[in-house]
Amino acid sequence: MSLTSSARSSGHRLANPGRVSKLSIRALLALVQGALAVLACVLLLAITYVLFDRQLPSNPVLKADVTIAVQDPVPRPDPSLGRQAGSFLSKDAVLDQLLVQGGLALGAVAVAATGLAWLTAGRMLRPLHRITATAGRIAGAPAADRGLHERIALNGPADEVKELADTFDLMLSRLDQSFDSQRRFIGNASHELRTPLGLNQALIELALQRTDTTPEMRRLGETLLEVNSRHERLIDGLLVLARSEGEPGQGSFVDLADIAEHVVEQTPAGDVEVTCAVEEAPAIGNPVLLERLVQNLVENGIRYNIRHRGWVRVTTGTAADGSTRLQVSNTGPIVPRHEIPTLFEPFRRLGGERPSGRSHGTSGAGLGLSIVRAVSRAHGGDVQAEPRDGGGLIVTVTLPRAE
Repeated sequence: MSLTSSARSSGHRLANPGRVSKLSIRALLALVQGALAVLACVLLLAITYVLFDRQLPSNPVLKADVTIAVQDPVPRPDPSLGRQAGSFLSKDAVLDQLLVQGGLALGAVAVAATGLAWLTAGRMLRPLHRITATAGRIAGAPAADRGLHERIALNGPADEVKELADTFDLMLSRLDQSFDSQRRFIGNASHELRTPLGLNQALIELALQRTDTTPEMRRLGETLLEVNSRHERLIDGLLVLARSEGEPGQGSFVDLADIAEHVVEQTPAGDVEVTCAVEEAPAIGNPVLLERLVQNLVENGIRYNIRHRGWVRVTTGTAADGSTRLQVSNTGPIVPRHEIPTLFEPFRRLGGERPSGRSHGTSGAGLGLSIVRAVSRAHGGDVQAEPRDGGGLIVTVTLPRAE
C-alpha cells in the first residue's frame, strides 16, 4: 500500500468515529479476562460432562439409600416387615443436573471474574492515567514551553510502565533545556547586537551633520539609517518575542479599552483613518506586553493598508463566551484564507514583502503577529484572524476575563 492510500485510509477511519470502539482499555481488559475465565469454566464443564458420561452406568443410579428397619432385631425374610426407601436417577437425569448446576456456577464465576478483572485493570492502568494527566496539563498550557518543568516521577517496580514514565520525564527535561537555551540565546544575541547598531547610528548621524557632506553621501547615510532602524526594530521584536513566550510574571489588573485608546492616540496613522470604539475589557496580565500586543496590531493594520481611503477599526468588549475581546480590522490587500496561519510565524509575510503599491509605510520585521500570538497565549488566551470581504484582515484576541 502506498503512503497516499495509507494516509487516505487513516483519514477515512478518523472521519468515521462510529467505527472506532468506544470502550476504554480498562473495560476491554475486564471483558477479555472475564471471557477467558468463562471459556476456561466452559472447557472444565465440558470435560467433566464427558468423564461423567463415560463413567456412569446405564442402569438407574441410587440417589439415596436408606433402610428403615423394624424394632425386632431378628431378621425376617418377609419383605412386608421392613421396607427399603430409596429413589433412583437415570444417567440422563444426572447429566442434566450436572449441566444445570455447572451453568449456575459458570454464571457466578463469570460475574466474579469480570468484577475482579475490572478492579485489577484499574489498578494496573493507574500509572498510565498519571502519565496521561501530566501530558494533558503540559499540552493544554497556553504557551509551548509552559509546564515543561513538570515531571511524572513515577515510583514502583522497574517494569514497562515505569520505563515509559522515565522516558517521558527525560524527554520533558531535554525539551525544557532546549526552550530555555533558545530563549537565552535570543536574549543574549539581541542585547549584544544593540551596541554595534547604536554605534553605527551615532557615526552615520555624525557624518550627515558635516558641512562638506555631498548629496550622494547624504542619501546613502539616510538609507543606512533606515536599514539600521529596521535592524533595531528586528532586535527589539526578538527581545519581546523571547520574553513573551515565557512566563508573563506577576500580572495586574488592566483594561484593554484604556490600552487601546492610548495606543491609537500615540501611533502615527498618516492618511489612514484609525477609529476606536471600546467597551470595558478587564484582564489580568503584564501591562507592557499587552500594550505591545495592541500596538503591533494597530501598526500592522496601518502598515499593510491601501494608500487612499484606508481605515483601521479597534474595538474591545466581552465575547459571547464571557472572555475579554480585542478586535482590530483594516482595509488592505486581499489575503487568501489558506495563508493566514503562516502570518503568525516569525519572519513570515504574505507573499514575502507586501507590494509597495498596496502597502502603507515601511515594511516590518515579520514579528508583529508572532509577538501578538505569543503574548496572548502567555496570558491564557488566543488570537484568530480571518480575511475581510474586500481586502484586509479581522484579527481577534481573546483573554480570560478578570473578575
